[in-house]
Amino acid sequence: MKAVMLAAGKGERLWPLTEHRPKPMLPVANRPLLEHILETLEAACIDEVILVVGSNRERVQDHFGDGHDRDLDITYVTQSRQLGTGHALLQAETHIGESFITLNGDRIITTDLINAVRNQHTTADLVMGVTRVETPSRYGVVDLDGQTVTDITEQPHPDQVRSTYINAGVYAFTPEIFGAIRDTESHGEQALTDALTPFIKDRRLQAVQYRGRWLDVSVPWDLLAVNNALNSAQESSSTPTTTTVDESAVVADTAILGAGTTVHPQAAVLQRTTVGDNVRVGPGAIVENAILLSDVSIEAGAVVTDCIIGANTTIGPNTTIESGTRDVVLNGSVYDDVSFGGLIGDNVSIGGNVTLAPGTLIGNEVTIEGGTRVSGRIADDTHVT
Repeated sequence: MKAVMLAAGKGERLWPLTEHRPKPMLPVANRPLLEHILETLEAACIDEVILVVGSNRERVQDHFGDGHDRDLDITYVTQSRQLGTGHALLQAETHIGESFITLNGDRIITTDLINAVRNQHTTADLVMGVTRVETPSRYGVVDLDGQTVTDITEQPHPDQVRSTYINAGVYAFTPEIFGAIRDTESHGEQALTDALTPFIKDRRLQAVQYRGRWLDVSVPWDLLAVNNALNSAQESSSTPTTTTVDESAVVADTAILGAGTTVHPQAAVLQRTTVGDNVRVGPGAIVENAILLSDVSIEAGAVVTDCIIGANTTIGPNTTIESGTRDVVLNGSVYDDVSFGGLIGDNVSIGGNVTLAPGTLIGNEVTIEGGTRVSGRIADDTHVT
């Protein structure tokens, strides 16, 4: 079977990292999200993939090419306007002539889910993977009658959640799904789950219950959780030969260091941390539960915790990114009591003795002068004194 990967989403809640890179190219465990998913497809013996790309699609195509170096045959189709997951799937229609797998490009799963959906498809025309999570109201909640899907409710109020199962984002379809998408009334966006309504009414949509790894990235702190899960799961991390770690520095066993990185004397790269290529961790600096993209510089004595730092950004000496709990506003939605240090964009320069309050979001190309205390959201190209 072919697989259609929906990887065109912009990921506005992950601003500012997604201004210059597509959401599926955000790094976890020092590799793009999409790379982890494609590896799972390979392990499931699916070698023909249609990638639906959109915003900043060149980054995806330049990284994966035609897929031949990964034993994959990758074809690209473009969703030029973000008009929903159903509309994204329609872009692949001309490449599909028989049954196929569809999955999201921002959820890390195992081969067990793909194989289970594919196997169930031998007796059912349409199959959806379902799983359980701690906060089902964040996703599409699925009601079941045995193995038959009877309803899907997108992001219901927590008080209205009737089921513990959610849509896992992996499907097996026949080409008739394309006609169902076109026939679905849309109000600006064509959601794939809306197109499933007639099949649900006819009791033709079957569910596969999955209890394995299911890691979703919707908001910035999800990146840290997924990074932690992948770092903890790896058996060992070999340090590249071009990476230098001073003998007085501390690097946790599960921390990942990129090529060309230097960890200076008395510095500490602690648990749940991934450090990209060509990063400098200065003398006495402490980094914990963080993702540092490439070419970041953490100057002497800085403390960086529970945060994500974009490419080519400098954190000045004795600057602190505080860990703590704070309400965070993303794309107009309020997330209560989030334990999150902050998100800093690309090409940011932060001076010495700066304090960033928990939950701070700093845009790209920002300059923050020394001795400043910053909180909330700082727009792109801002100069803070």
